Amino acid sequence: MLNIVIGFVISSAFSAILVYAQELVPGRVGMTSGIFFGFAFGMGGIGAAVLGRLADTTSIIFVYKLCAYLPALGLLTALLPNLESSHKNRTQQATAE
Repeated sequence: MLNIVIGFVISSAFSAILVYAQELVPGRVGMTSGIFFGFAFGMGGIGAAVLGRLADTTSIIFVYKLCAYLPALGLLTALLPNLESSHKNRTQQATAE
């Protein structure tokens, strides 16, 4: 049951992440969406295969314990660029000219 709740929580952030990616490349919204969805589904398939193989060689309990630490990768979002400050800089430069 907890897996379902975690899946909904992770899926709810997907649209916000997609919008963030589209703001990084403003002129190519369709391309950004296609690459993002393709990458997400591809990595999900590869991850499922790798975790399945790992569960076969070790145990499912080990895989559950390993996956419990995966959300900590979200801490890497602190390294993402601040779009708001770069947008303000571009606006100020455009009005100065």
